[in-house]
Amino acid sequence: MDNKQLHILAFGAHADDVEIGMAGTIAKLALEGKRIGICDLTDADLSSNGNVMLRKKEALSAAEILDVQVRTSLGFPDRGLFLNDDYIRKIADVIRSYKPKVVFAPYLEDRHPDHGNCARLVEEAVFSAGIKKYNTEECNEPHRVEKLYFYMINGFHKPDFTIDISPFIEKKLAALRAYKSQFEFSEQQYNTPLVNGYIETVEARERMFGKMVGVTFAEGFKTKVPILLKDDLIGE
Repeated sequence: MDNKQLHILAFGAHADDVEIGMAGTIAKLALEGKRIGICDLTDADLSSNGNVMLRKKEALSAAEILDVQVRTSLGFPDRGLFLNDDYIRKIADVIRSYKPKVVFAPYLEDRHPDHGNCARLVEEAVFSAGIKKYNTEECNEPHRVEKLYFYMINGFHKPDFTIDISPFIEKKLAALRAYKSQFEFSEQQYNTPLVNGYIETVEARERMFGKMVGVTFAEGFKTKVPILLKDDLIGE
């Protein structure tokens, strides 16, 4: 593996999406020595609270808490994540540049349209990045991602698989709390669902996922293809 290559690349529509869905998994895999990157498609410039510069600072703080190797933003327009060839090529360029084995994106079913649209863009880009004659701006060497998984942001969906994050729940909560502009209520804040116990809701969801599989906390994921079990059939 070269210095730029990543094991895992997680995409989000906005900074904090990835942390909401899979910060515990990232912390767990980082401790195992995996190289992990996060790519935010937008700068969240339409967020009701905070501003772009503050959000970028918070995103870097969260990445540091989780030991993320790379954090970048493509600067697409917030609320403008629609399927178009330019966006797909730029995302495919990121995939080709970092050559991840596994890519994560938001689950398609979500109350925020940007999250589902992010998933569709990433899914298109994952496919296109592996096509030899598909041209991108920076890197034209094809790269085939081995797995594409989807993490959950808003809502509660039955996961196709879960990851035990019990020892990492505090790191996840710390990463979320790094986004004070989004999750911390004050008189200066615009009143949104995010500043009204949102972190506590995420914690409760991960506790529920954990209860489903017999651990304290777990993160749930969706996949479009069956999971292949090799030597772990009885959980050893």
